Amino acid sequence: MPFPIVNSIISWFLKKRKHQVALFLKYPIDVQNELLFKLLEKAKHTEIGEKFEFSTIKSYKEFTQKVPIQQYESIEPLIERARKGEQNIFWPTPIKWFAKSSGTTNAKSKFIPVSDEALEDCHFKAGKDMLCLYFNNNPEAQLFTGKGLRLGGSSAVYEDNNSYFGDLSAIIIENMPLWADFSSSPKQEVALMSEWETKMEAILNETIHENITSLVGVPSWMLVLLNKVLKRTGKSNILEVWPNLEVYFHGGVNFNPYREQFKKLIPKKEFKYYETYNASEGFFAIQDENNSFDLLLMLDYGIFYEFIPMNRFDGENSKTISLSEVKLHTNYALVITTNGGLWRYLIGDTVKFTSLNPYRIRITGRTKHFINVFGEELIIENAENALEKACLITKAEVSEYTVAPVFMNGKNNGGHEWLIEFRKKPECIDYFTEILDNALKAINSDYEAKRYHNLTLAMPKINVAKEGLFYNWLKQKGKLGGQHKVPRLSNSRKYLEELLELTTSIN
Repeated sequence: MPFPIVNSIISWFLKKRKHQVALFLKYPIDVQNELLFKLLEKAKHTEIGEKFEFSTIKSYKEFTQKVPIQQYESIEPLIERARKGEQNIFWPTPIKWFAKSSGTTNAKSKFIPVSDEALEDCHFKAGKDMLCLYFNNNPEAQLFTGKGLRLGGSSAVYEDNNSYFGDLSAIIIENMPLWADFSSSPKQEVALMSEWETKMEAILNETIHENITSLVGVPSWMLVLLNKVLKRTGKSNILEVWPNLEVYFHGGVNFNPYREQFKKLIPKKEFKYYETYNASEGFFAIQDENNSFDLLLMLDYGIFYEFIPMNRFDGENSKTISLSEVKLHTNYALVITTNGGLWRYLIGDTVKFTSLNPYRIRITGRTKHFINVFGEELIIENAENALEKACLITKAEVSEYTVAPVFMNGKNNGGHEWLIEFRKKPECIDYFTEILDNALKAINSDYEAKRYHNLTLAMPKINVAKEGLFYNWLKQKGKLGGQHKVPRLSNSRKYLEELLELTTSIN
């Protein structure tokens, strides 16, 4: 069958899902409430369901009173039992897959249960919805006349006690429907290779001569791949290699620091960027409009959402609110209950709502990744917006960065110390620092107050990292590729000191 006909048939099929999306757009609270009670009904005879009396819960208020908020450490013993083969602990259908969380540089891994329902009704459904929304906004799209280049993690799948664990991307690829695998590149055996650097070479060899029409992956690692493509081919931009490339579906890290670099690599005015918000725990939101920075919260994926205002955040002791109570432009920690058996799980991400009709969000950071040593309440969104402005004015480009506090010492003020690896350095680092500092003051009034006359916070200190420092640091930790990312902000100096020490050893 000719490719244009295939493209037309698949795009028609995908567009049909828009009617179901319209249902939760029209009745968002009803859809979420109905979902909560479906989850409770389904799991009422599990160990967790009987312990917290799911069968007696008749309202959201009762749900919050009977079921505690839980972080990973609280449910780890149950997950370990499930990994050894026990069933019906937190979900009634058999669970044999566990996504090894790769969103952290901590040595200790998390193993997130992935049920068949989570795969079908969340992750695969989201993949189709991502394409559905794209095709509805771009009727002329020709994605399926070529292939999508997927860049997953170092994703070997391991068997343990008759259960399987690996990077979420590996689990998805292992269970992917044939039509999706047929339209993707590289082929499955390359996509599942575990050694990152060998895998990159294999992807290059396989995809350079393909007709690639879309890209899917984390921006930081996709940049590494695209630059390798240009180096290998000797071309000046990616469109000379893949002329039919039309969209990049990205997620995992804030795209703002990378946006200008991608525009240089892909100099096509009508080229589209579509952001997604997914994690090992579930797929939560998708950009639903061209040229938007907001993500539509997907309400019918088997995930019930709750929110903790960050000004009242107290870990597992926090008080949540439901979707019906959220307000615009307020920072919330995200709590989820899922069809994978997570109950009131504190995922660690923070979001804010930019629209309440429909419910659209932006990711603002992590509950643990912020700096508030001096009352400045600096979050990742602040740092990345300020960094974007400083890069724009000085024509600099940033590859990676991390920020840590400088603690007060005697008469010396505290401050923030940045370690930045530039792809293109600013001509004057002092000017870059001044713009960054002023941008932070404009964005964050608490930071501005602490910087007033240097009373609490001194001017930021910026260290310029050698090329490849962050890559080598992640490699040293066995964290190359996929969802692995550098912690941007920290209330301690642990990550910064490790990186500075590695800098010294390299020198």
